[in-house]
Amino acid sequence: MDIGRRMVLGSAAALWLGAPHAIAQAPTPAPAPGLRSIAVLQVELLDDQNNPATKSAQEVRLRNALLQLREELRGRGLYRVVDPDPAQALQENLRAQQEFFYRCDDCAAQVGQQLGVDLVMTPWVQKVSELILNFNVQIFDVPAGKVIFSKSVDMRGNEDESWKRAVRYLVRDMAEKRSVNPRYGQ
Repeated sequence: MDIGRRMVLGSAAALWLGAPHAIAQAPTPAPAPGLRSIAVLQVELLDDQNNPATKSAQEVRLRNALLQLREELRGRGLYRVVDPDPAQALQENLRAQQEFFYRCDDCAAQVGQQLGVDLVMTPWVQKVSELILNFNVQIFDVPAGKVIFSKSVDMRGNEDESWKRAVRYLVRDMAEKRSVNPRYGQ
């Protein structure tokens, strides 16, 4: 291979290797006016394994995934993310009656109505094993009274990084599809 071609390939490789860093450093867009408001509820865990060795780490991952999900949705300008804490008492009451929020459309409707939001997102992780997990979200449209969006991302490995990657991919994919179809996830 001649030196000129090596330089071009080397430059392309350096550009490609540097691209994720450049994208990560890019400023996040400000939310566009007229964005639909969304309350993102706590991430639930479906875990038939109930492995005591990973329980405390998973509780931390659930909290971190929720914070990351809210921040990435806000940062990508997909929704106007609203704090669901003002409806905390209602959520606790409903959780005492329901095993999982994502199975209870009426729960999402009640929380959404109390908060005055357009949408309610219920995220959950299904743990099949320590190696196979799925990160899922469902969006309930409060005025329409129905689920309008569901999405799932596979995770490999029950580790901090796999959870972070799953949330990052889920939101990035939503943003990419929204850029092609403005009604995606709406």
